[in-house]
Amino acid sequence: MQAQNNALNRLNYLVGETEALYHDMAYHMGLSDSAMRILYALCDNGERCLLRLLCRRSGLSKQTVNSALRKLEQEGVVYLEAAGARAKEVCLTQKGRELTRRTVVPVMEMENAVFAGWDPREVQDYLAYTERFLRDMKQQVAARQEHP
Repeated sequence: MQAQNNALNRLNYLVGETEALYHDMAYHMGLSDSAMRILYALCDNGERCLLRLLCRRSGLSKQTVNSALRKLEQEGVVYLEAAGARAKEVCLTQKGRELTRRTVVPVMEMENAVFAGWDPREVQDYLAYTERFLRDMKQQVAARQEHP
């Protein structure tokens, strides 16, 4: 059990440090964490994204996304467009594209530089283990919800 606790402590430390690093980058670029995650998701998805998918891709709650989008809309960074009867699509404006070029794109370039410095097998292993951890955690959560 001690080895598992040490692994969990190490994981929690690494997750916390990673989140702190991304927070610091967003802060120094003049963005809130939620704005950075939304802009990142939009940039990664090709400058437009269905609102429900944006919530998933950003990892933020619907309430947080809606609050951040209102602010980004007021700043002229994004606009919402109807996408069918009940769906909305979030789109970058020209100002939003310029903002992502100054903020999100450099972050993506740094991330790509990190992966470029790794052996391709290491990248695949890292992604496979991360996906496995996420899948297994989702199963644990579902099992707890079924049998509290």
